[in-house]
Amino acid sequence: MEQMLLTSETTQPVDLSAPRALDRLPSLPWRDPHSVPPEKLVELIATLKRACAENPQNAALRTCLGMAHAMNYDVYSSMAALESAIQIAPQDFFARLKYGELFFRVRALNRAEQETLRALELAASPLELSLARKQLAQIRQLAHKGHSRPLWTKSLRLPATGLAVLLLAISCIYLLWK
Repeated sequence: MEQMLLTSETTQPVDLSAPRALDRLPSLPWRDPHSVPPEKLVELIATLKRACAENPQNAALRTCLGMAHAMNYDVYSSMAALESAIQIAPQDFFARLKYGELFFRVRALNRAEQETLRALELAASPLELSLARKQLAQIRQLAHKGHSRPLWTKSLRLPATGLAVLLLAISCIYLLWK
């Protein structure tokens, strides 16, 4: 059976075939999509999909897969992978943090803030606290500037009824005038 390994220029190879080797995520260049060539990213996604199929209860692998899909600009696949990681391990800090980051990237800032606050509650080390606080600060700064998508919490029944009445009135006036 072939051994699956992830490598980066700065780290040692990470064994994807053994679930025990992935207690934490490998330190690969996840944030900059231009740091990984597209063909290598496609290969990485395929490797991660195989590893997820072999280890279906490994939340760290699913988190890595979600991050790789996000680097490939595939939001829906990324969201599905991160949601399955959260279902497998609801107390996983990195899955929550990356899920919040994905919402941050698509400018769903209210949901991004909720997920990042959950990740902040799960933080177990000063580094994790720092990452979550920095992301939360970025989210709140962007929300303060007004770059958030509006929430559709109000009913559109009243404006739609008003528009219908207005169109009816204009039609009646037009017919009476002719």
